[in-house]
Amino acid sequence: MRQAVSATLSVWGERRFGYSTLNDSREALLDEGWLMPGLKENSVIEEKEVADSEQEQHDTAVARSPPTPEDARRVPQTRGEGAQPEAATRSSPRTPESPSARGVHSTNGPGPEGGASDRRRVSLGAPPMQCCSSLGSTAPLWVPDSHAPACMKCGSRFSFTRRRHHCRACGKVFCVVCCDLRFRLSHLGGKEGRVCVTCHSTLMNSGYLMERYYLRHHADVNTGTLRKEQKKVWFADSVLPRNEVSSTNTSPTHGDSSQTHTPTAAHVESTHLSEKINSPCLEREEVVSSPKRNAAKPLPHHGLPPILTSTGVKGDYTVEEKRTESSLLEELEQGLTEPLVFVLNANLLAMVKIVSYMNRRCWCVMSKGMHAVGQPEVVVLLQCLPEEKRFPTDIFSHFIQIYWDAQTGKLLNHLSHSSAGRGFLGGSEHAGFLYVRPTFQSLDGLPLPPQPFLFGLLILRAELPWARAFPLRLLLRLGAEYRFYPCPLFSVRFREPLFGQIRNSIMRLLVDFRYYRYTLPVVTGMMVDLEARSTYIKIPKTRHAELLKALNRSIERVLAMAACFNERADSHLICVQTADGEYQTQAISIHSQPRRVTGSCFFVFSGSLKASSGYLAKSSIVEDGLMVQITMETMMDLRRALRDMTDFTLTCGKLHQADRQEYVHIRWQDEEPCFNKGIISPIDGKSMESITCVKTYQRLEYRANGKVIRWTEVFFLQREKPSNAPSRDPNQKRLTERLARAFCLTLCQSLGLLKEDGMSKLGLRVTLDGQKTEFLAGSNGQRLPEHYQDSLKKALMAVVQGTSQHHEHTSLQLELIFYILEDIS
Repeated sequence: MRQAVSATLSVWGERRFGYSTLNDSREALLDEGWLMPGLKENSVIEEKEVADSEQEQHDTAVARSPPTPEDARRVPQTRGEGAQPEAATRSSPRTPESPSARGVHSTNGPGPEGGASDRRRVSLGAPPMQCCSSLGSTAPLWVPDSHAPACMKCGSRFSFTRRRHHCRACGKVFCVVCCDLRFRLSHLGGKEGRVCVTCHSTLMNSGYLMERYYLRHHADVNTGTLRKEQKKVWFADSVLPRNEVSSTNTSPTHGDSSQTHTPTAAHVESTHLSEKINSPCLEREEVVSSPKRNAAKPLPHHGLPPILTSTGVKGDYTVEEKRTESSLLEELEQGLTEPLVFVLNANLLAMVKIVSYMNRRCWCVMSKGMHAVGQPEVVVLLQCLPEEKRFPTDIFSHFIQIYWDAQTGKLLNHLSHSSAGRGFLGGSEHAGFLYVRPTFQSLDGLPLPPQPFLFGLLILRAELPWARAFPLRLLLRLGAEYRFYPCPLFSVRFREPLFGQIRNSIMRLLVDFRYYRYTLPVVTGMMVDLEARSTYIKIPKTRHAELLKALNRSIERVLAMAACFNERADSHLICVQTADGEYQTQAISIHSQPRRVTGSCFFVFSGSLKASSGYLAKSSIVEDGLMVQITMETMMDLRRALRDMTDFTLTCGKLHQADRQEYVHIRWQDEEPCFNKGIISPIDGKSMESITCVKTYQRLEYRANGKVIRWTEVFFLQREKPSNAPSRDPNQKRLTERLARAFCLTLCQSLGLLKEDGMSKLGLRVTLDGQKTEFLAGSNGQRLPEHYQDSLKKALMAVVQGTSQHHEHTSLQLELIFYILEDIS
């Protein structure tokens, strides 16, 4: 017990403060035989101290020696008080000379102190630790599994259930408790890798200190004034337009800088395909792909971004930089018909207006430009504070972060959430936004972007576990708090949290709130209807594969799944946490409508009922879901019916009381859940509702004359396979890629003209029907001019004829979507 408590508190201390708060935890483990005597906790913190001491000795020696003419020529000329130290001067990891001496290094000087330091840095059979400068930037040497019988942090011995996990930063072996965090590592191409709590703390601290140092020593460069002929337009993310590169750019890079290159006309950038089907009930997207180009990430920007104004000429705009905040607020107070347009970067705008929504005075901040990276536009309705005289500029920074994350495949969808740091929107408890699609809420009087778009609802830190694990419960609880069904579209700052500490909730058995290793599975379109003495669980037939996946992952005695929000119900169960921490069941409904059908958030089938209980089955409402207790024989029949996609009915109640029995029906529906609402084709305005869409994240890009044409998605209008799943035919996928490449190459030299004419979103519809082949390209609901159509027809026909010689095409109709953007790489 002592070693478990010590290890737990030690891990907690490192998570909380960045270092261990118990000095005797390791000694206790050694005394009781949990650690080998030679196995030390040579953490990265110790390595950092040794590296720093070596660096100080080196700097002192250099300072005492007179500089040579060669060194004088190497000193950079800076405008600040001192030059920025180079990262290369720090000590690099040393490699062992021979396999027999692995992990043993020579010291800087002889003596017992050097030997002690050497022994302190050696673990049995372990490779040398990464020093602080190379931590995360170079791939470490992994400790072999055979050399790590126990966790190198807490000393817990590995077994069949306690598995080994290698830290991607230092290479050591830990248990899941000591190595459950993730961090973006340079040697992984900017992707997230599993790291231990010690490395995570060191990486976080080193990144913060480097940023503080950089800002302090380069503040004079940012605040210096340019001469009149040197003035340029700066966007909110510190990127200059039209491929201009700033010599004083202080933004950290997004991706590996070694992969930066200067693109030329008709240059292709291809990354691995990350395809996702539009899913209206998908909780969050977890695709991570590092773009090959160097993209600057934003730093906190003081002041307001530039304002975009039209000159009255088509396609001609000017940018105003020196507008005061008070003058802009006066314009908004006067009730301008058009919102103010702030330039966040050359491809992303933020439109701001003060509106009156549901008798509340609100900031209306919406993005424009997210569609070009495959992300739905974002709208934030933020209730104004009394006598508020400042713009909510934190939302601008949040939009920029969403934009860059979308380029790496991290998209926000319905019931997704985004996190923010401390002090967001002026409150230490503001944690970010929960994103929802509007359903029954009124949108009158709101300036809205084109579909698809999401509303962001401000959430607090105490509500973050529910936003991550079970967002539907939080959404409906917000609706009950402000009396809007299903939830409000506006956000209120400095409110009280709706949920506190997670206590005796059934969700503690179904969701891992500590590490989020498991949660309730969601089947798209599955809904639970509660009616008088009957319950219907409706599952779309097209989602049978999703249900089988959830069924195979469930344990034998329990089957639990989360339901989607039921738009056909007129009320919904909600869960309210009282002041004493208990959970109560309530219901929220549409105003002035009777309750006929009530929706449920989840269902649980438990095989704990004994045959001798005298019940066929027991059904009850638990919090905001349905609990059904059945026998194990009935559980086997239920699972067999779900696998065979057949209807199933459960009778709940006592054996000899037919007049009081209730029924639970499982029904398979032919109807496909509705998605892509409001999305239309840029060619002719055709509705894309309920048409499968596959997104491509930076899969294909061409650059020419300061513009970029990007293929973002493809709609499958008609094909022989069912429209609920993406195409698995590699020939069809190859054909789609070649068509997109030919389209981009043909229009590459005309990108500037097309964008000046307002044709920034293009569509290409391809029809292949054995007998005929048709191509149609357009933008803004109109076909492209004839000379574009003729050039495209020749290039696309050559692609189709070239592939048809090797493969025979079936009936297919698809539509590819492209965007023309400014090149800000």
